[in-house]
Amino acid sequence: MMSPNHTPDDRASSHTANFRHTPLQIIHVIGNFLRIWSVYSMYRYLSQTGASVVLFIFSCVAPSSIIFLVLQKPWKGRPLSNTQVVPSVINGGITALYYILWGIGLKSCGPVRAILAEYSGAVLGVLSAALYGRRGHIFKKVGGLFAMLASFYFLSQGWAMATYSPPISEGQTEQVLDMKSMVAPILAGILSALRRVISRRISLKNQLKRRLHAITIASATCFLFPVAMWDMIVGSPKVELPFSPWAFSSTILFGIILIFYVDSIAEERLHMVFSSPRHIMAAGGCLIVLEIFYKMDFSLLGFLICCTLLGFGIYEATSLDRGKKDNVHSTDITNGIFEDQNERSPLPT
Repeated sequence: MMSPNHTPDDRASSHTANFRHTPLQIIHVIGNFLRIWSVYSMYRYLSQTGASVVLFIFSCVAPSSIIFLVLQKPWKGRPLSNTQVVPSVINGGITALYYILWGIGLKSCGPVRAILAEYSGAVLGVLSAALYGRRGHIFKKVGGLFAMLASFYFLSQGWAMATYSPPISEGQTEQVLDMKSMVAPILAGILSALRRVISRRISLKNQLKRRLHAITIASATCFLFPVAMWDMIVGSPKVELPFSPWAFSSTILFGIILIFYVDSIAEERLHMVFSSPRHIMAAGGCLIVLEIFYKMDFSLLGFLICCTLLGFGIYEATSLDRGKKDNVHSTDITNGIFEDQNERSPLPT
C-alpha cells in the first residue's frame, strides 16, 4: 500500500534529482582523487629530497593566493564589512598553522594517516553537540565519539600498514607504539574544522564565501612568510628546495585551488559535509587505488577497519533523531554539527 505522503510524482521527482546530481558526484570523486594524488606527489617529494615542509607549503600557498585573488577579486562588488574581513584574516592564521601541522604530519605519518586524520575535526563537532546541543541520543553521540577515537588509535598503531597490521610480533609492537607522530595531523584536522566553521558563519552567500576565502588564503600567505624566512635562516640545516614541476603544480592546482571549489559544490549542491561517511567513502576509495598504484606499505584489511570505525563513528555521533527530521530546518554543513533554525549551538574554540 502506497503511503499518502509519497505520491508517484514525488518519487519520480526524487529520481530525477538524483540523476541530476550524478555528474556533480562524479566531479566530486574526480576532484578528491586529484587532490589525494597531489598529496602522494607532495609526500614522495618531501621524503625523497628531505626539503623543508614550511618552505614547500609557503611556495605553494603564495601562488595559490595570487590565483584566488585574480579569480575572485574581493575588492570588487559590494564592499566587505570589518566583521567579515577581520575574521577572514584571523582565519588565515589558523589556515597557515593548519598547513604547517598537516605537512609535518604528512612527512612523518604518510598519506593514509595524514588524510584520515583530517576527519578528526568531527570530534570537535561531536563535543559541541554533546555539550551544548540537544540532549537526545547522548549515548549514541558518545558511542560514535569512542568509535572515532578507536579509529585514530588503530591508525596510530599502524593498522593501515602491512608491516604493523595485526597480527604482529612483539618487536614490531615496540617500534610502532608511538602516538606522537599522529599529534600533528590530528591537531591539523581540528584546525581545519575550526577554519571551516569560521568561514561558514561569516559568509551567508556562496559568492561572498569565495571572496572571503581569497582573503583568507592571502592572509595565510602573510602569516607563513615570516615562518618560512625563519626556517630558511636559522631553521633546519637542510633548507634546499629542489624544484619538482609535478609536486608543486599538482599541490597548487589540485591540493589547494581545485579542492576548494569541489568541496564548495559538494556542500552547496550535494549537501555533503566534509566530515561525513560519504566523503570518507570517496576518499577511502581514492586512497586504496593510489596505495596500490604506488606500491606503498599498505594493509587493506586494517585500512578498511579504521575507515569503517571512523565512518560509523561520525555517522552515529552526528545523527539526529531521524523520526523528527522535519523539525530540523538547518544544519551547519561544515563538520556535521547540526543546528536548529532558532538555535545555534556554540562551538568551543
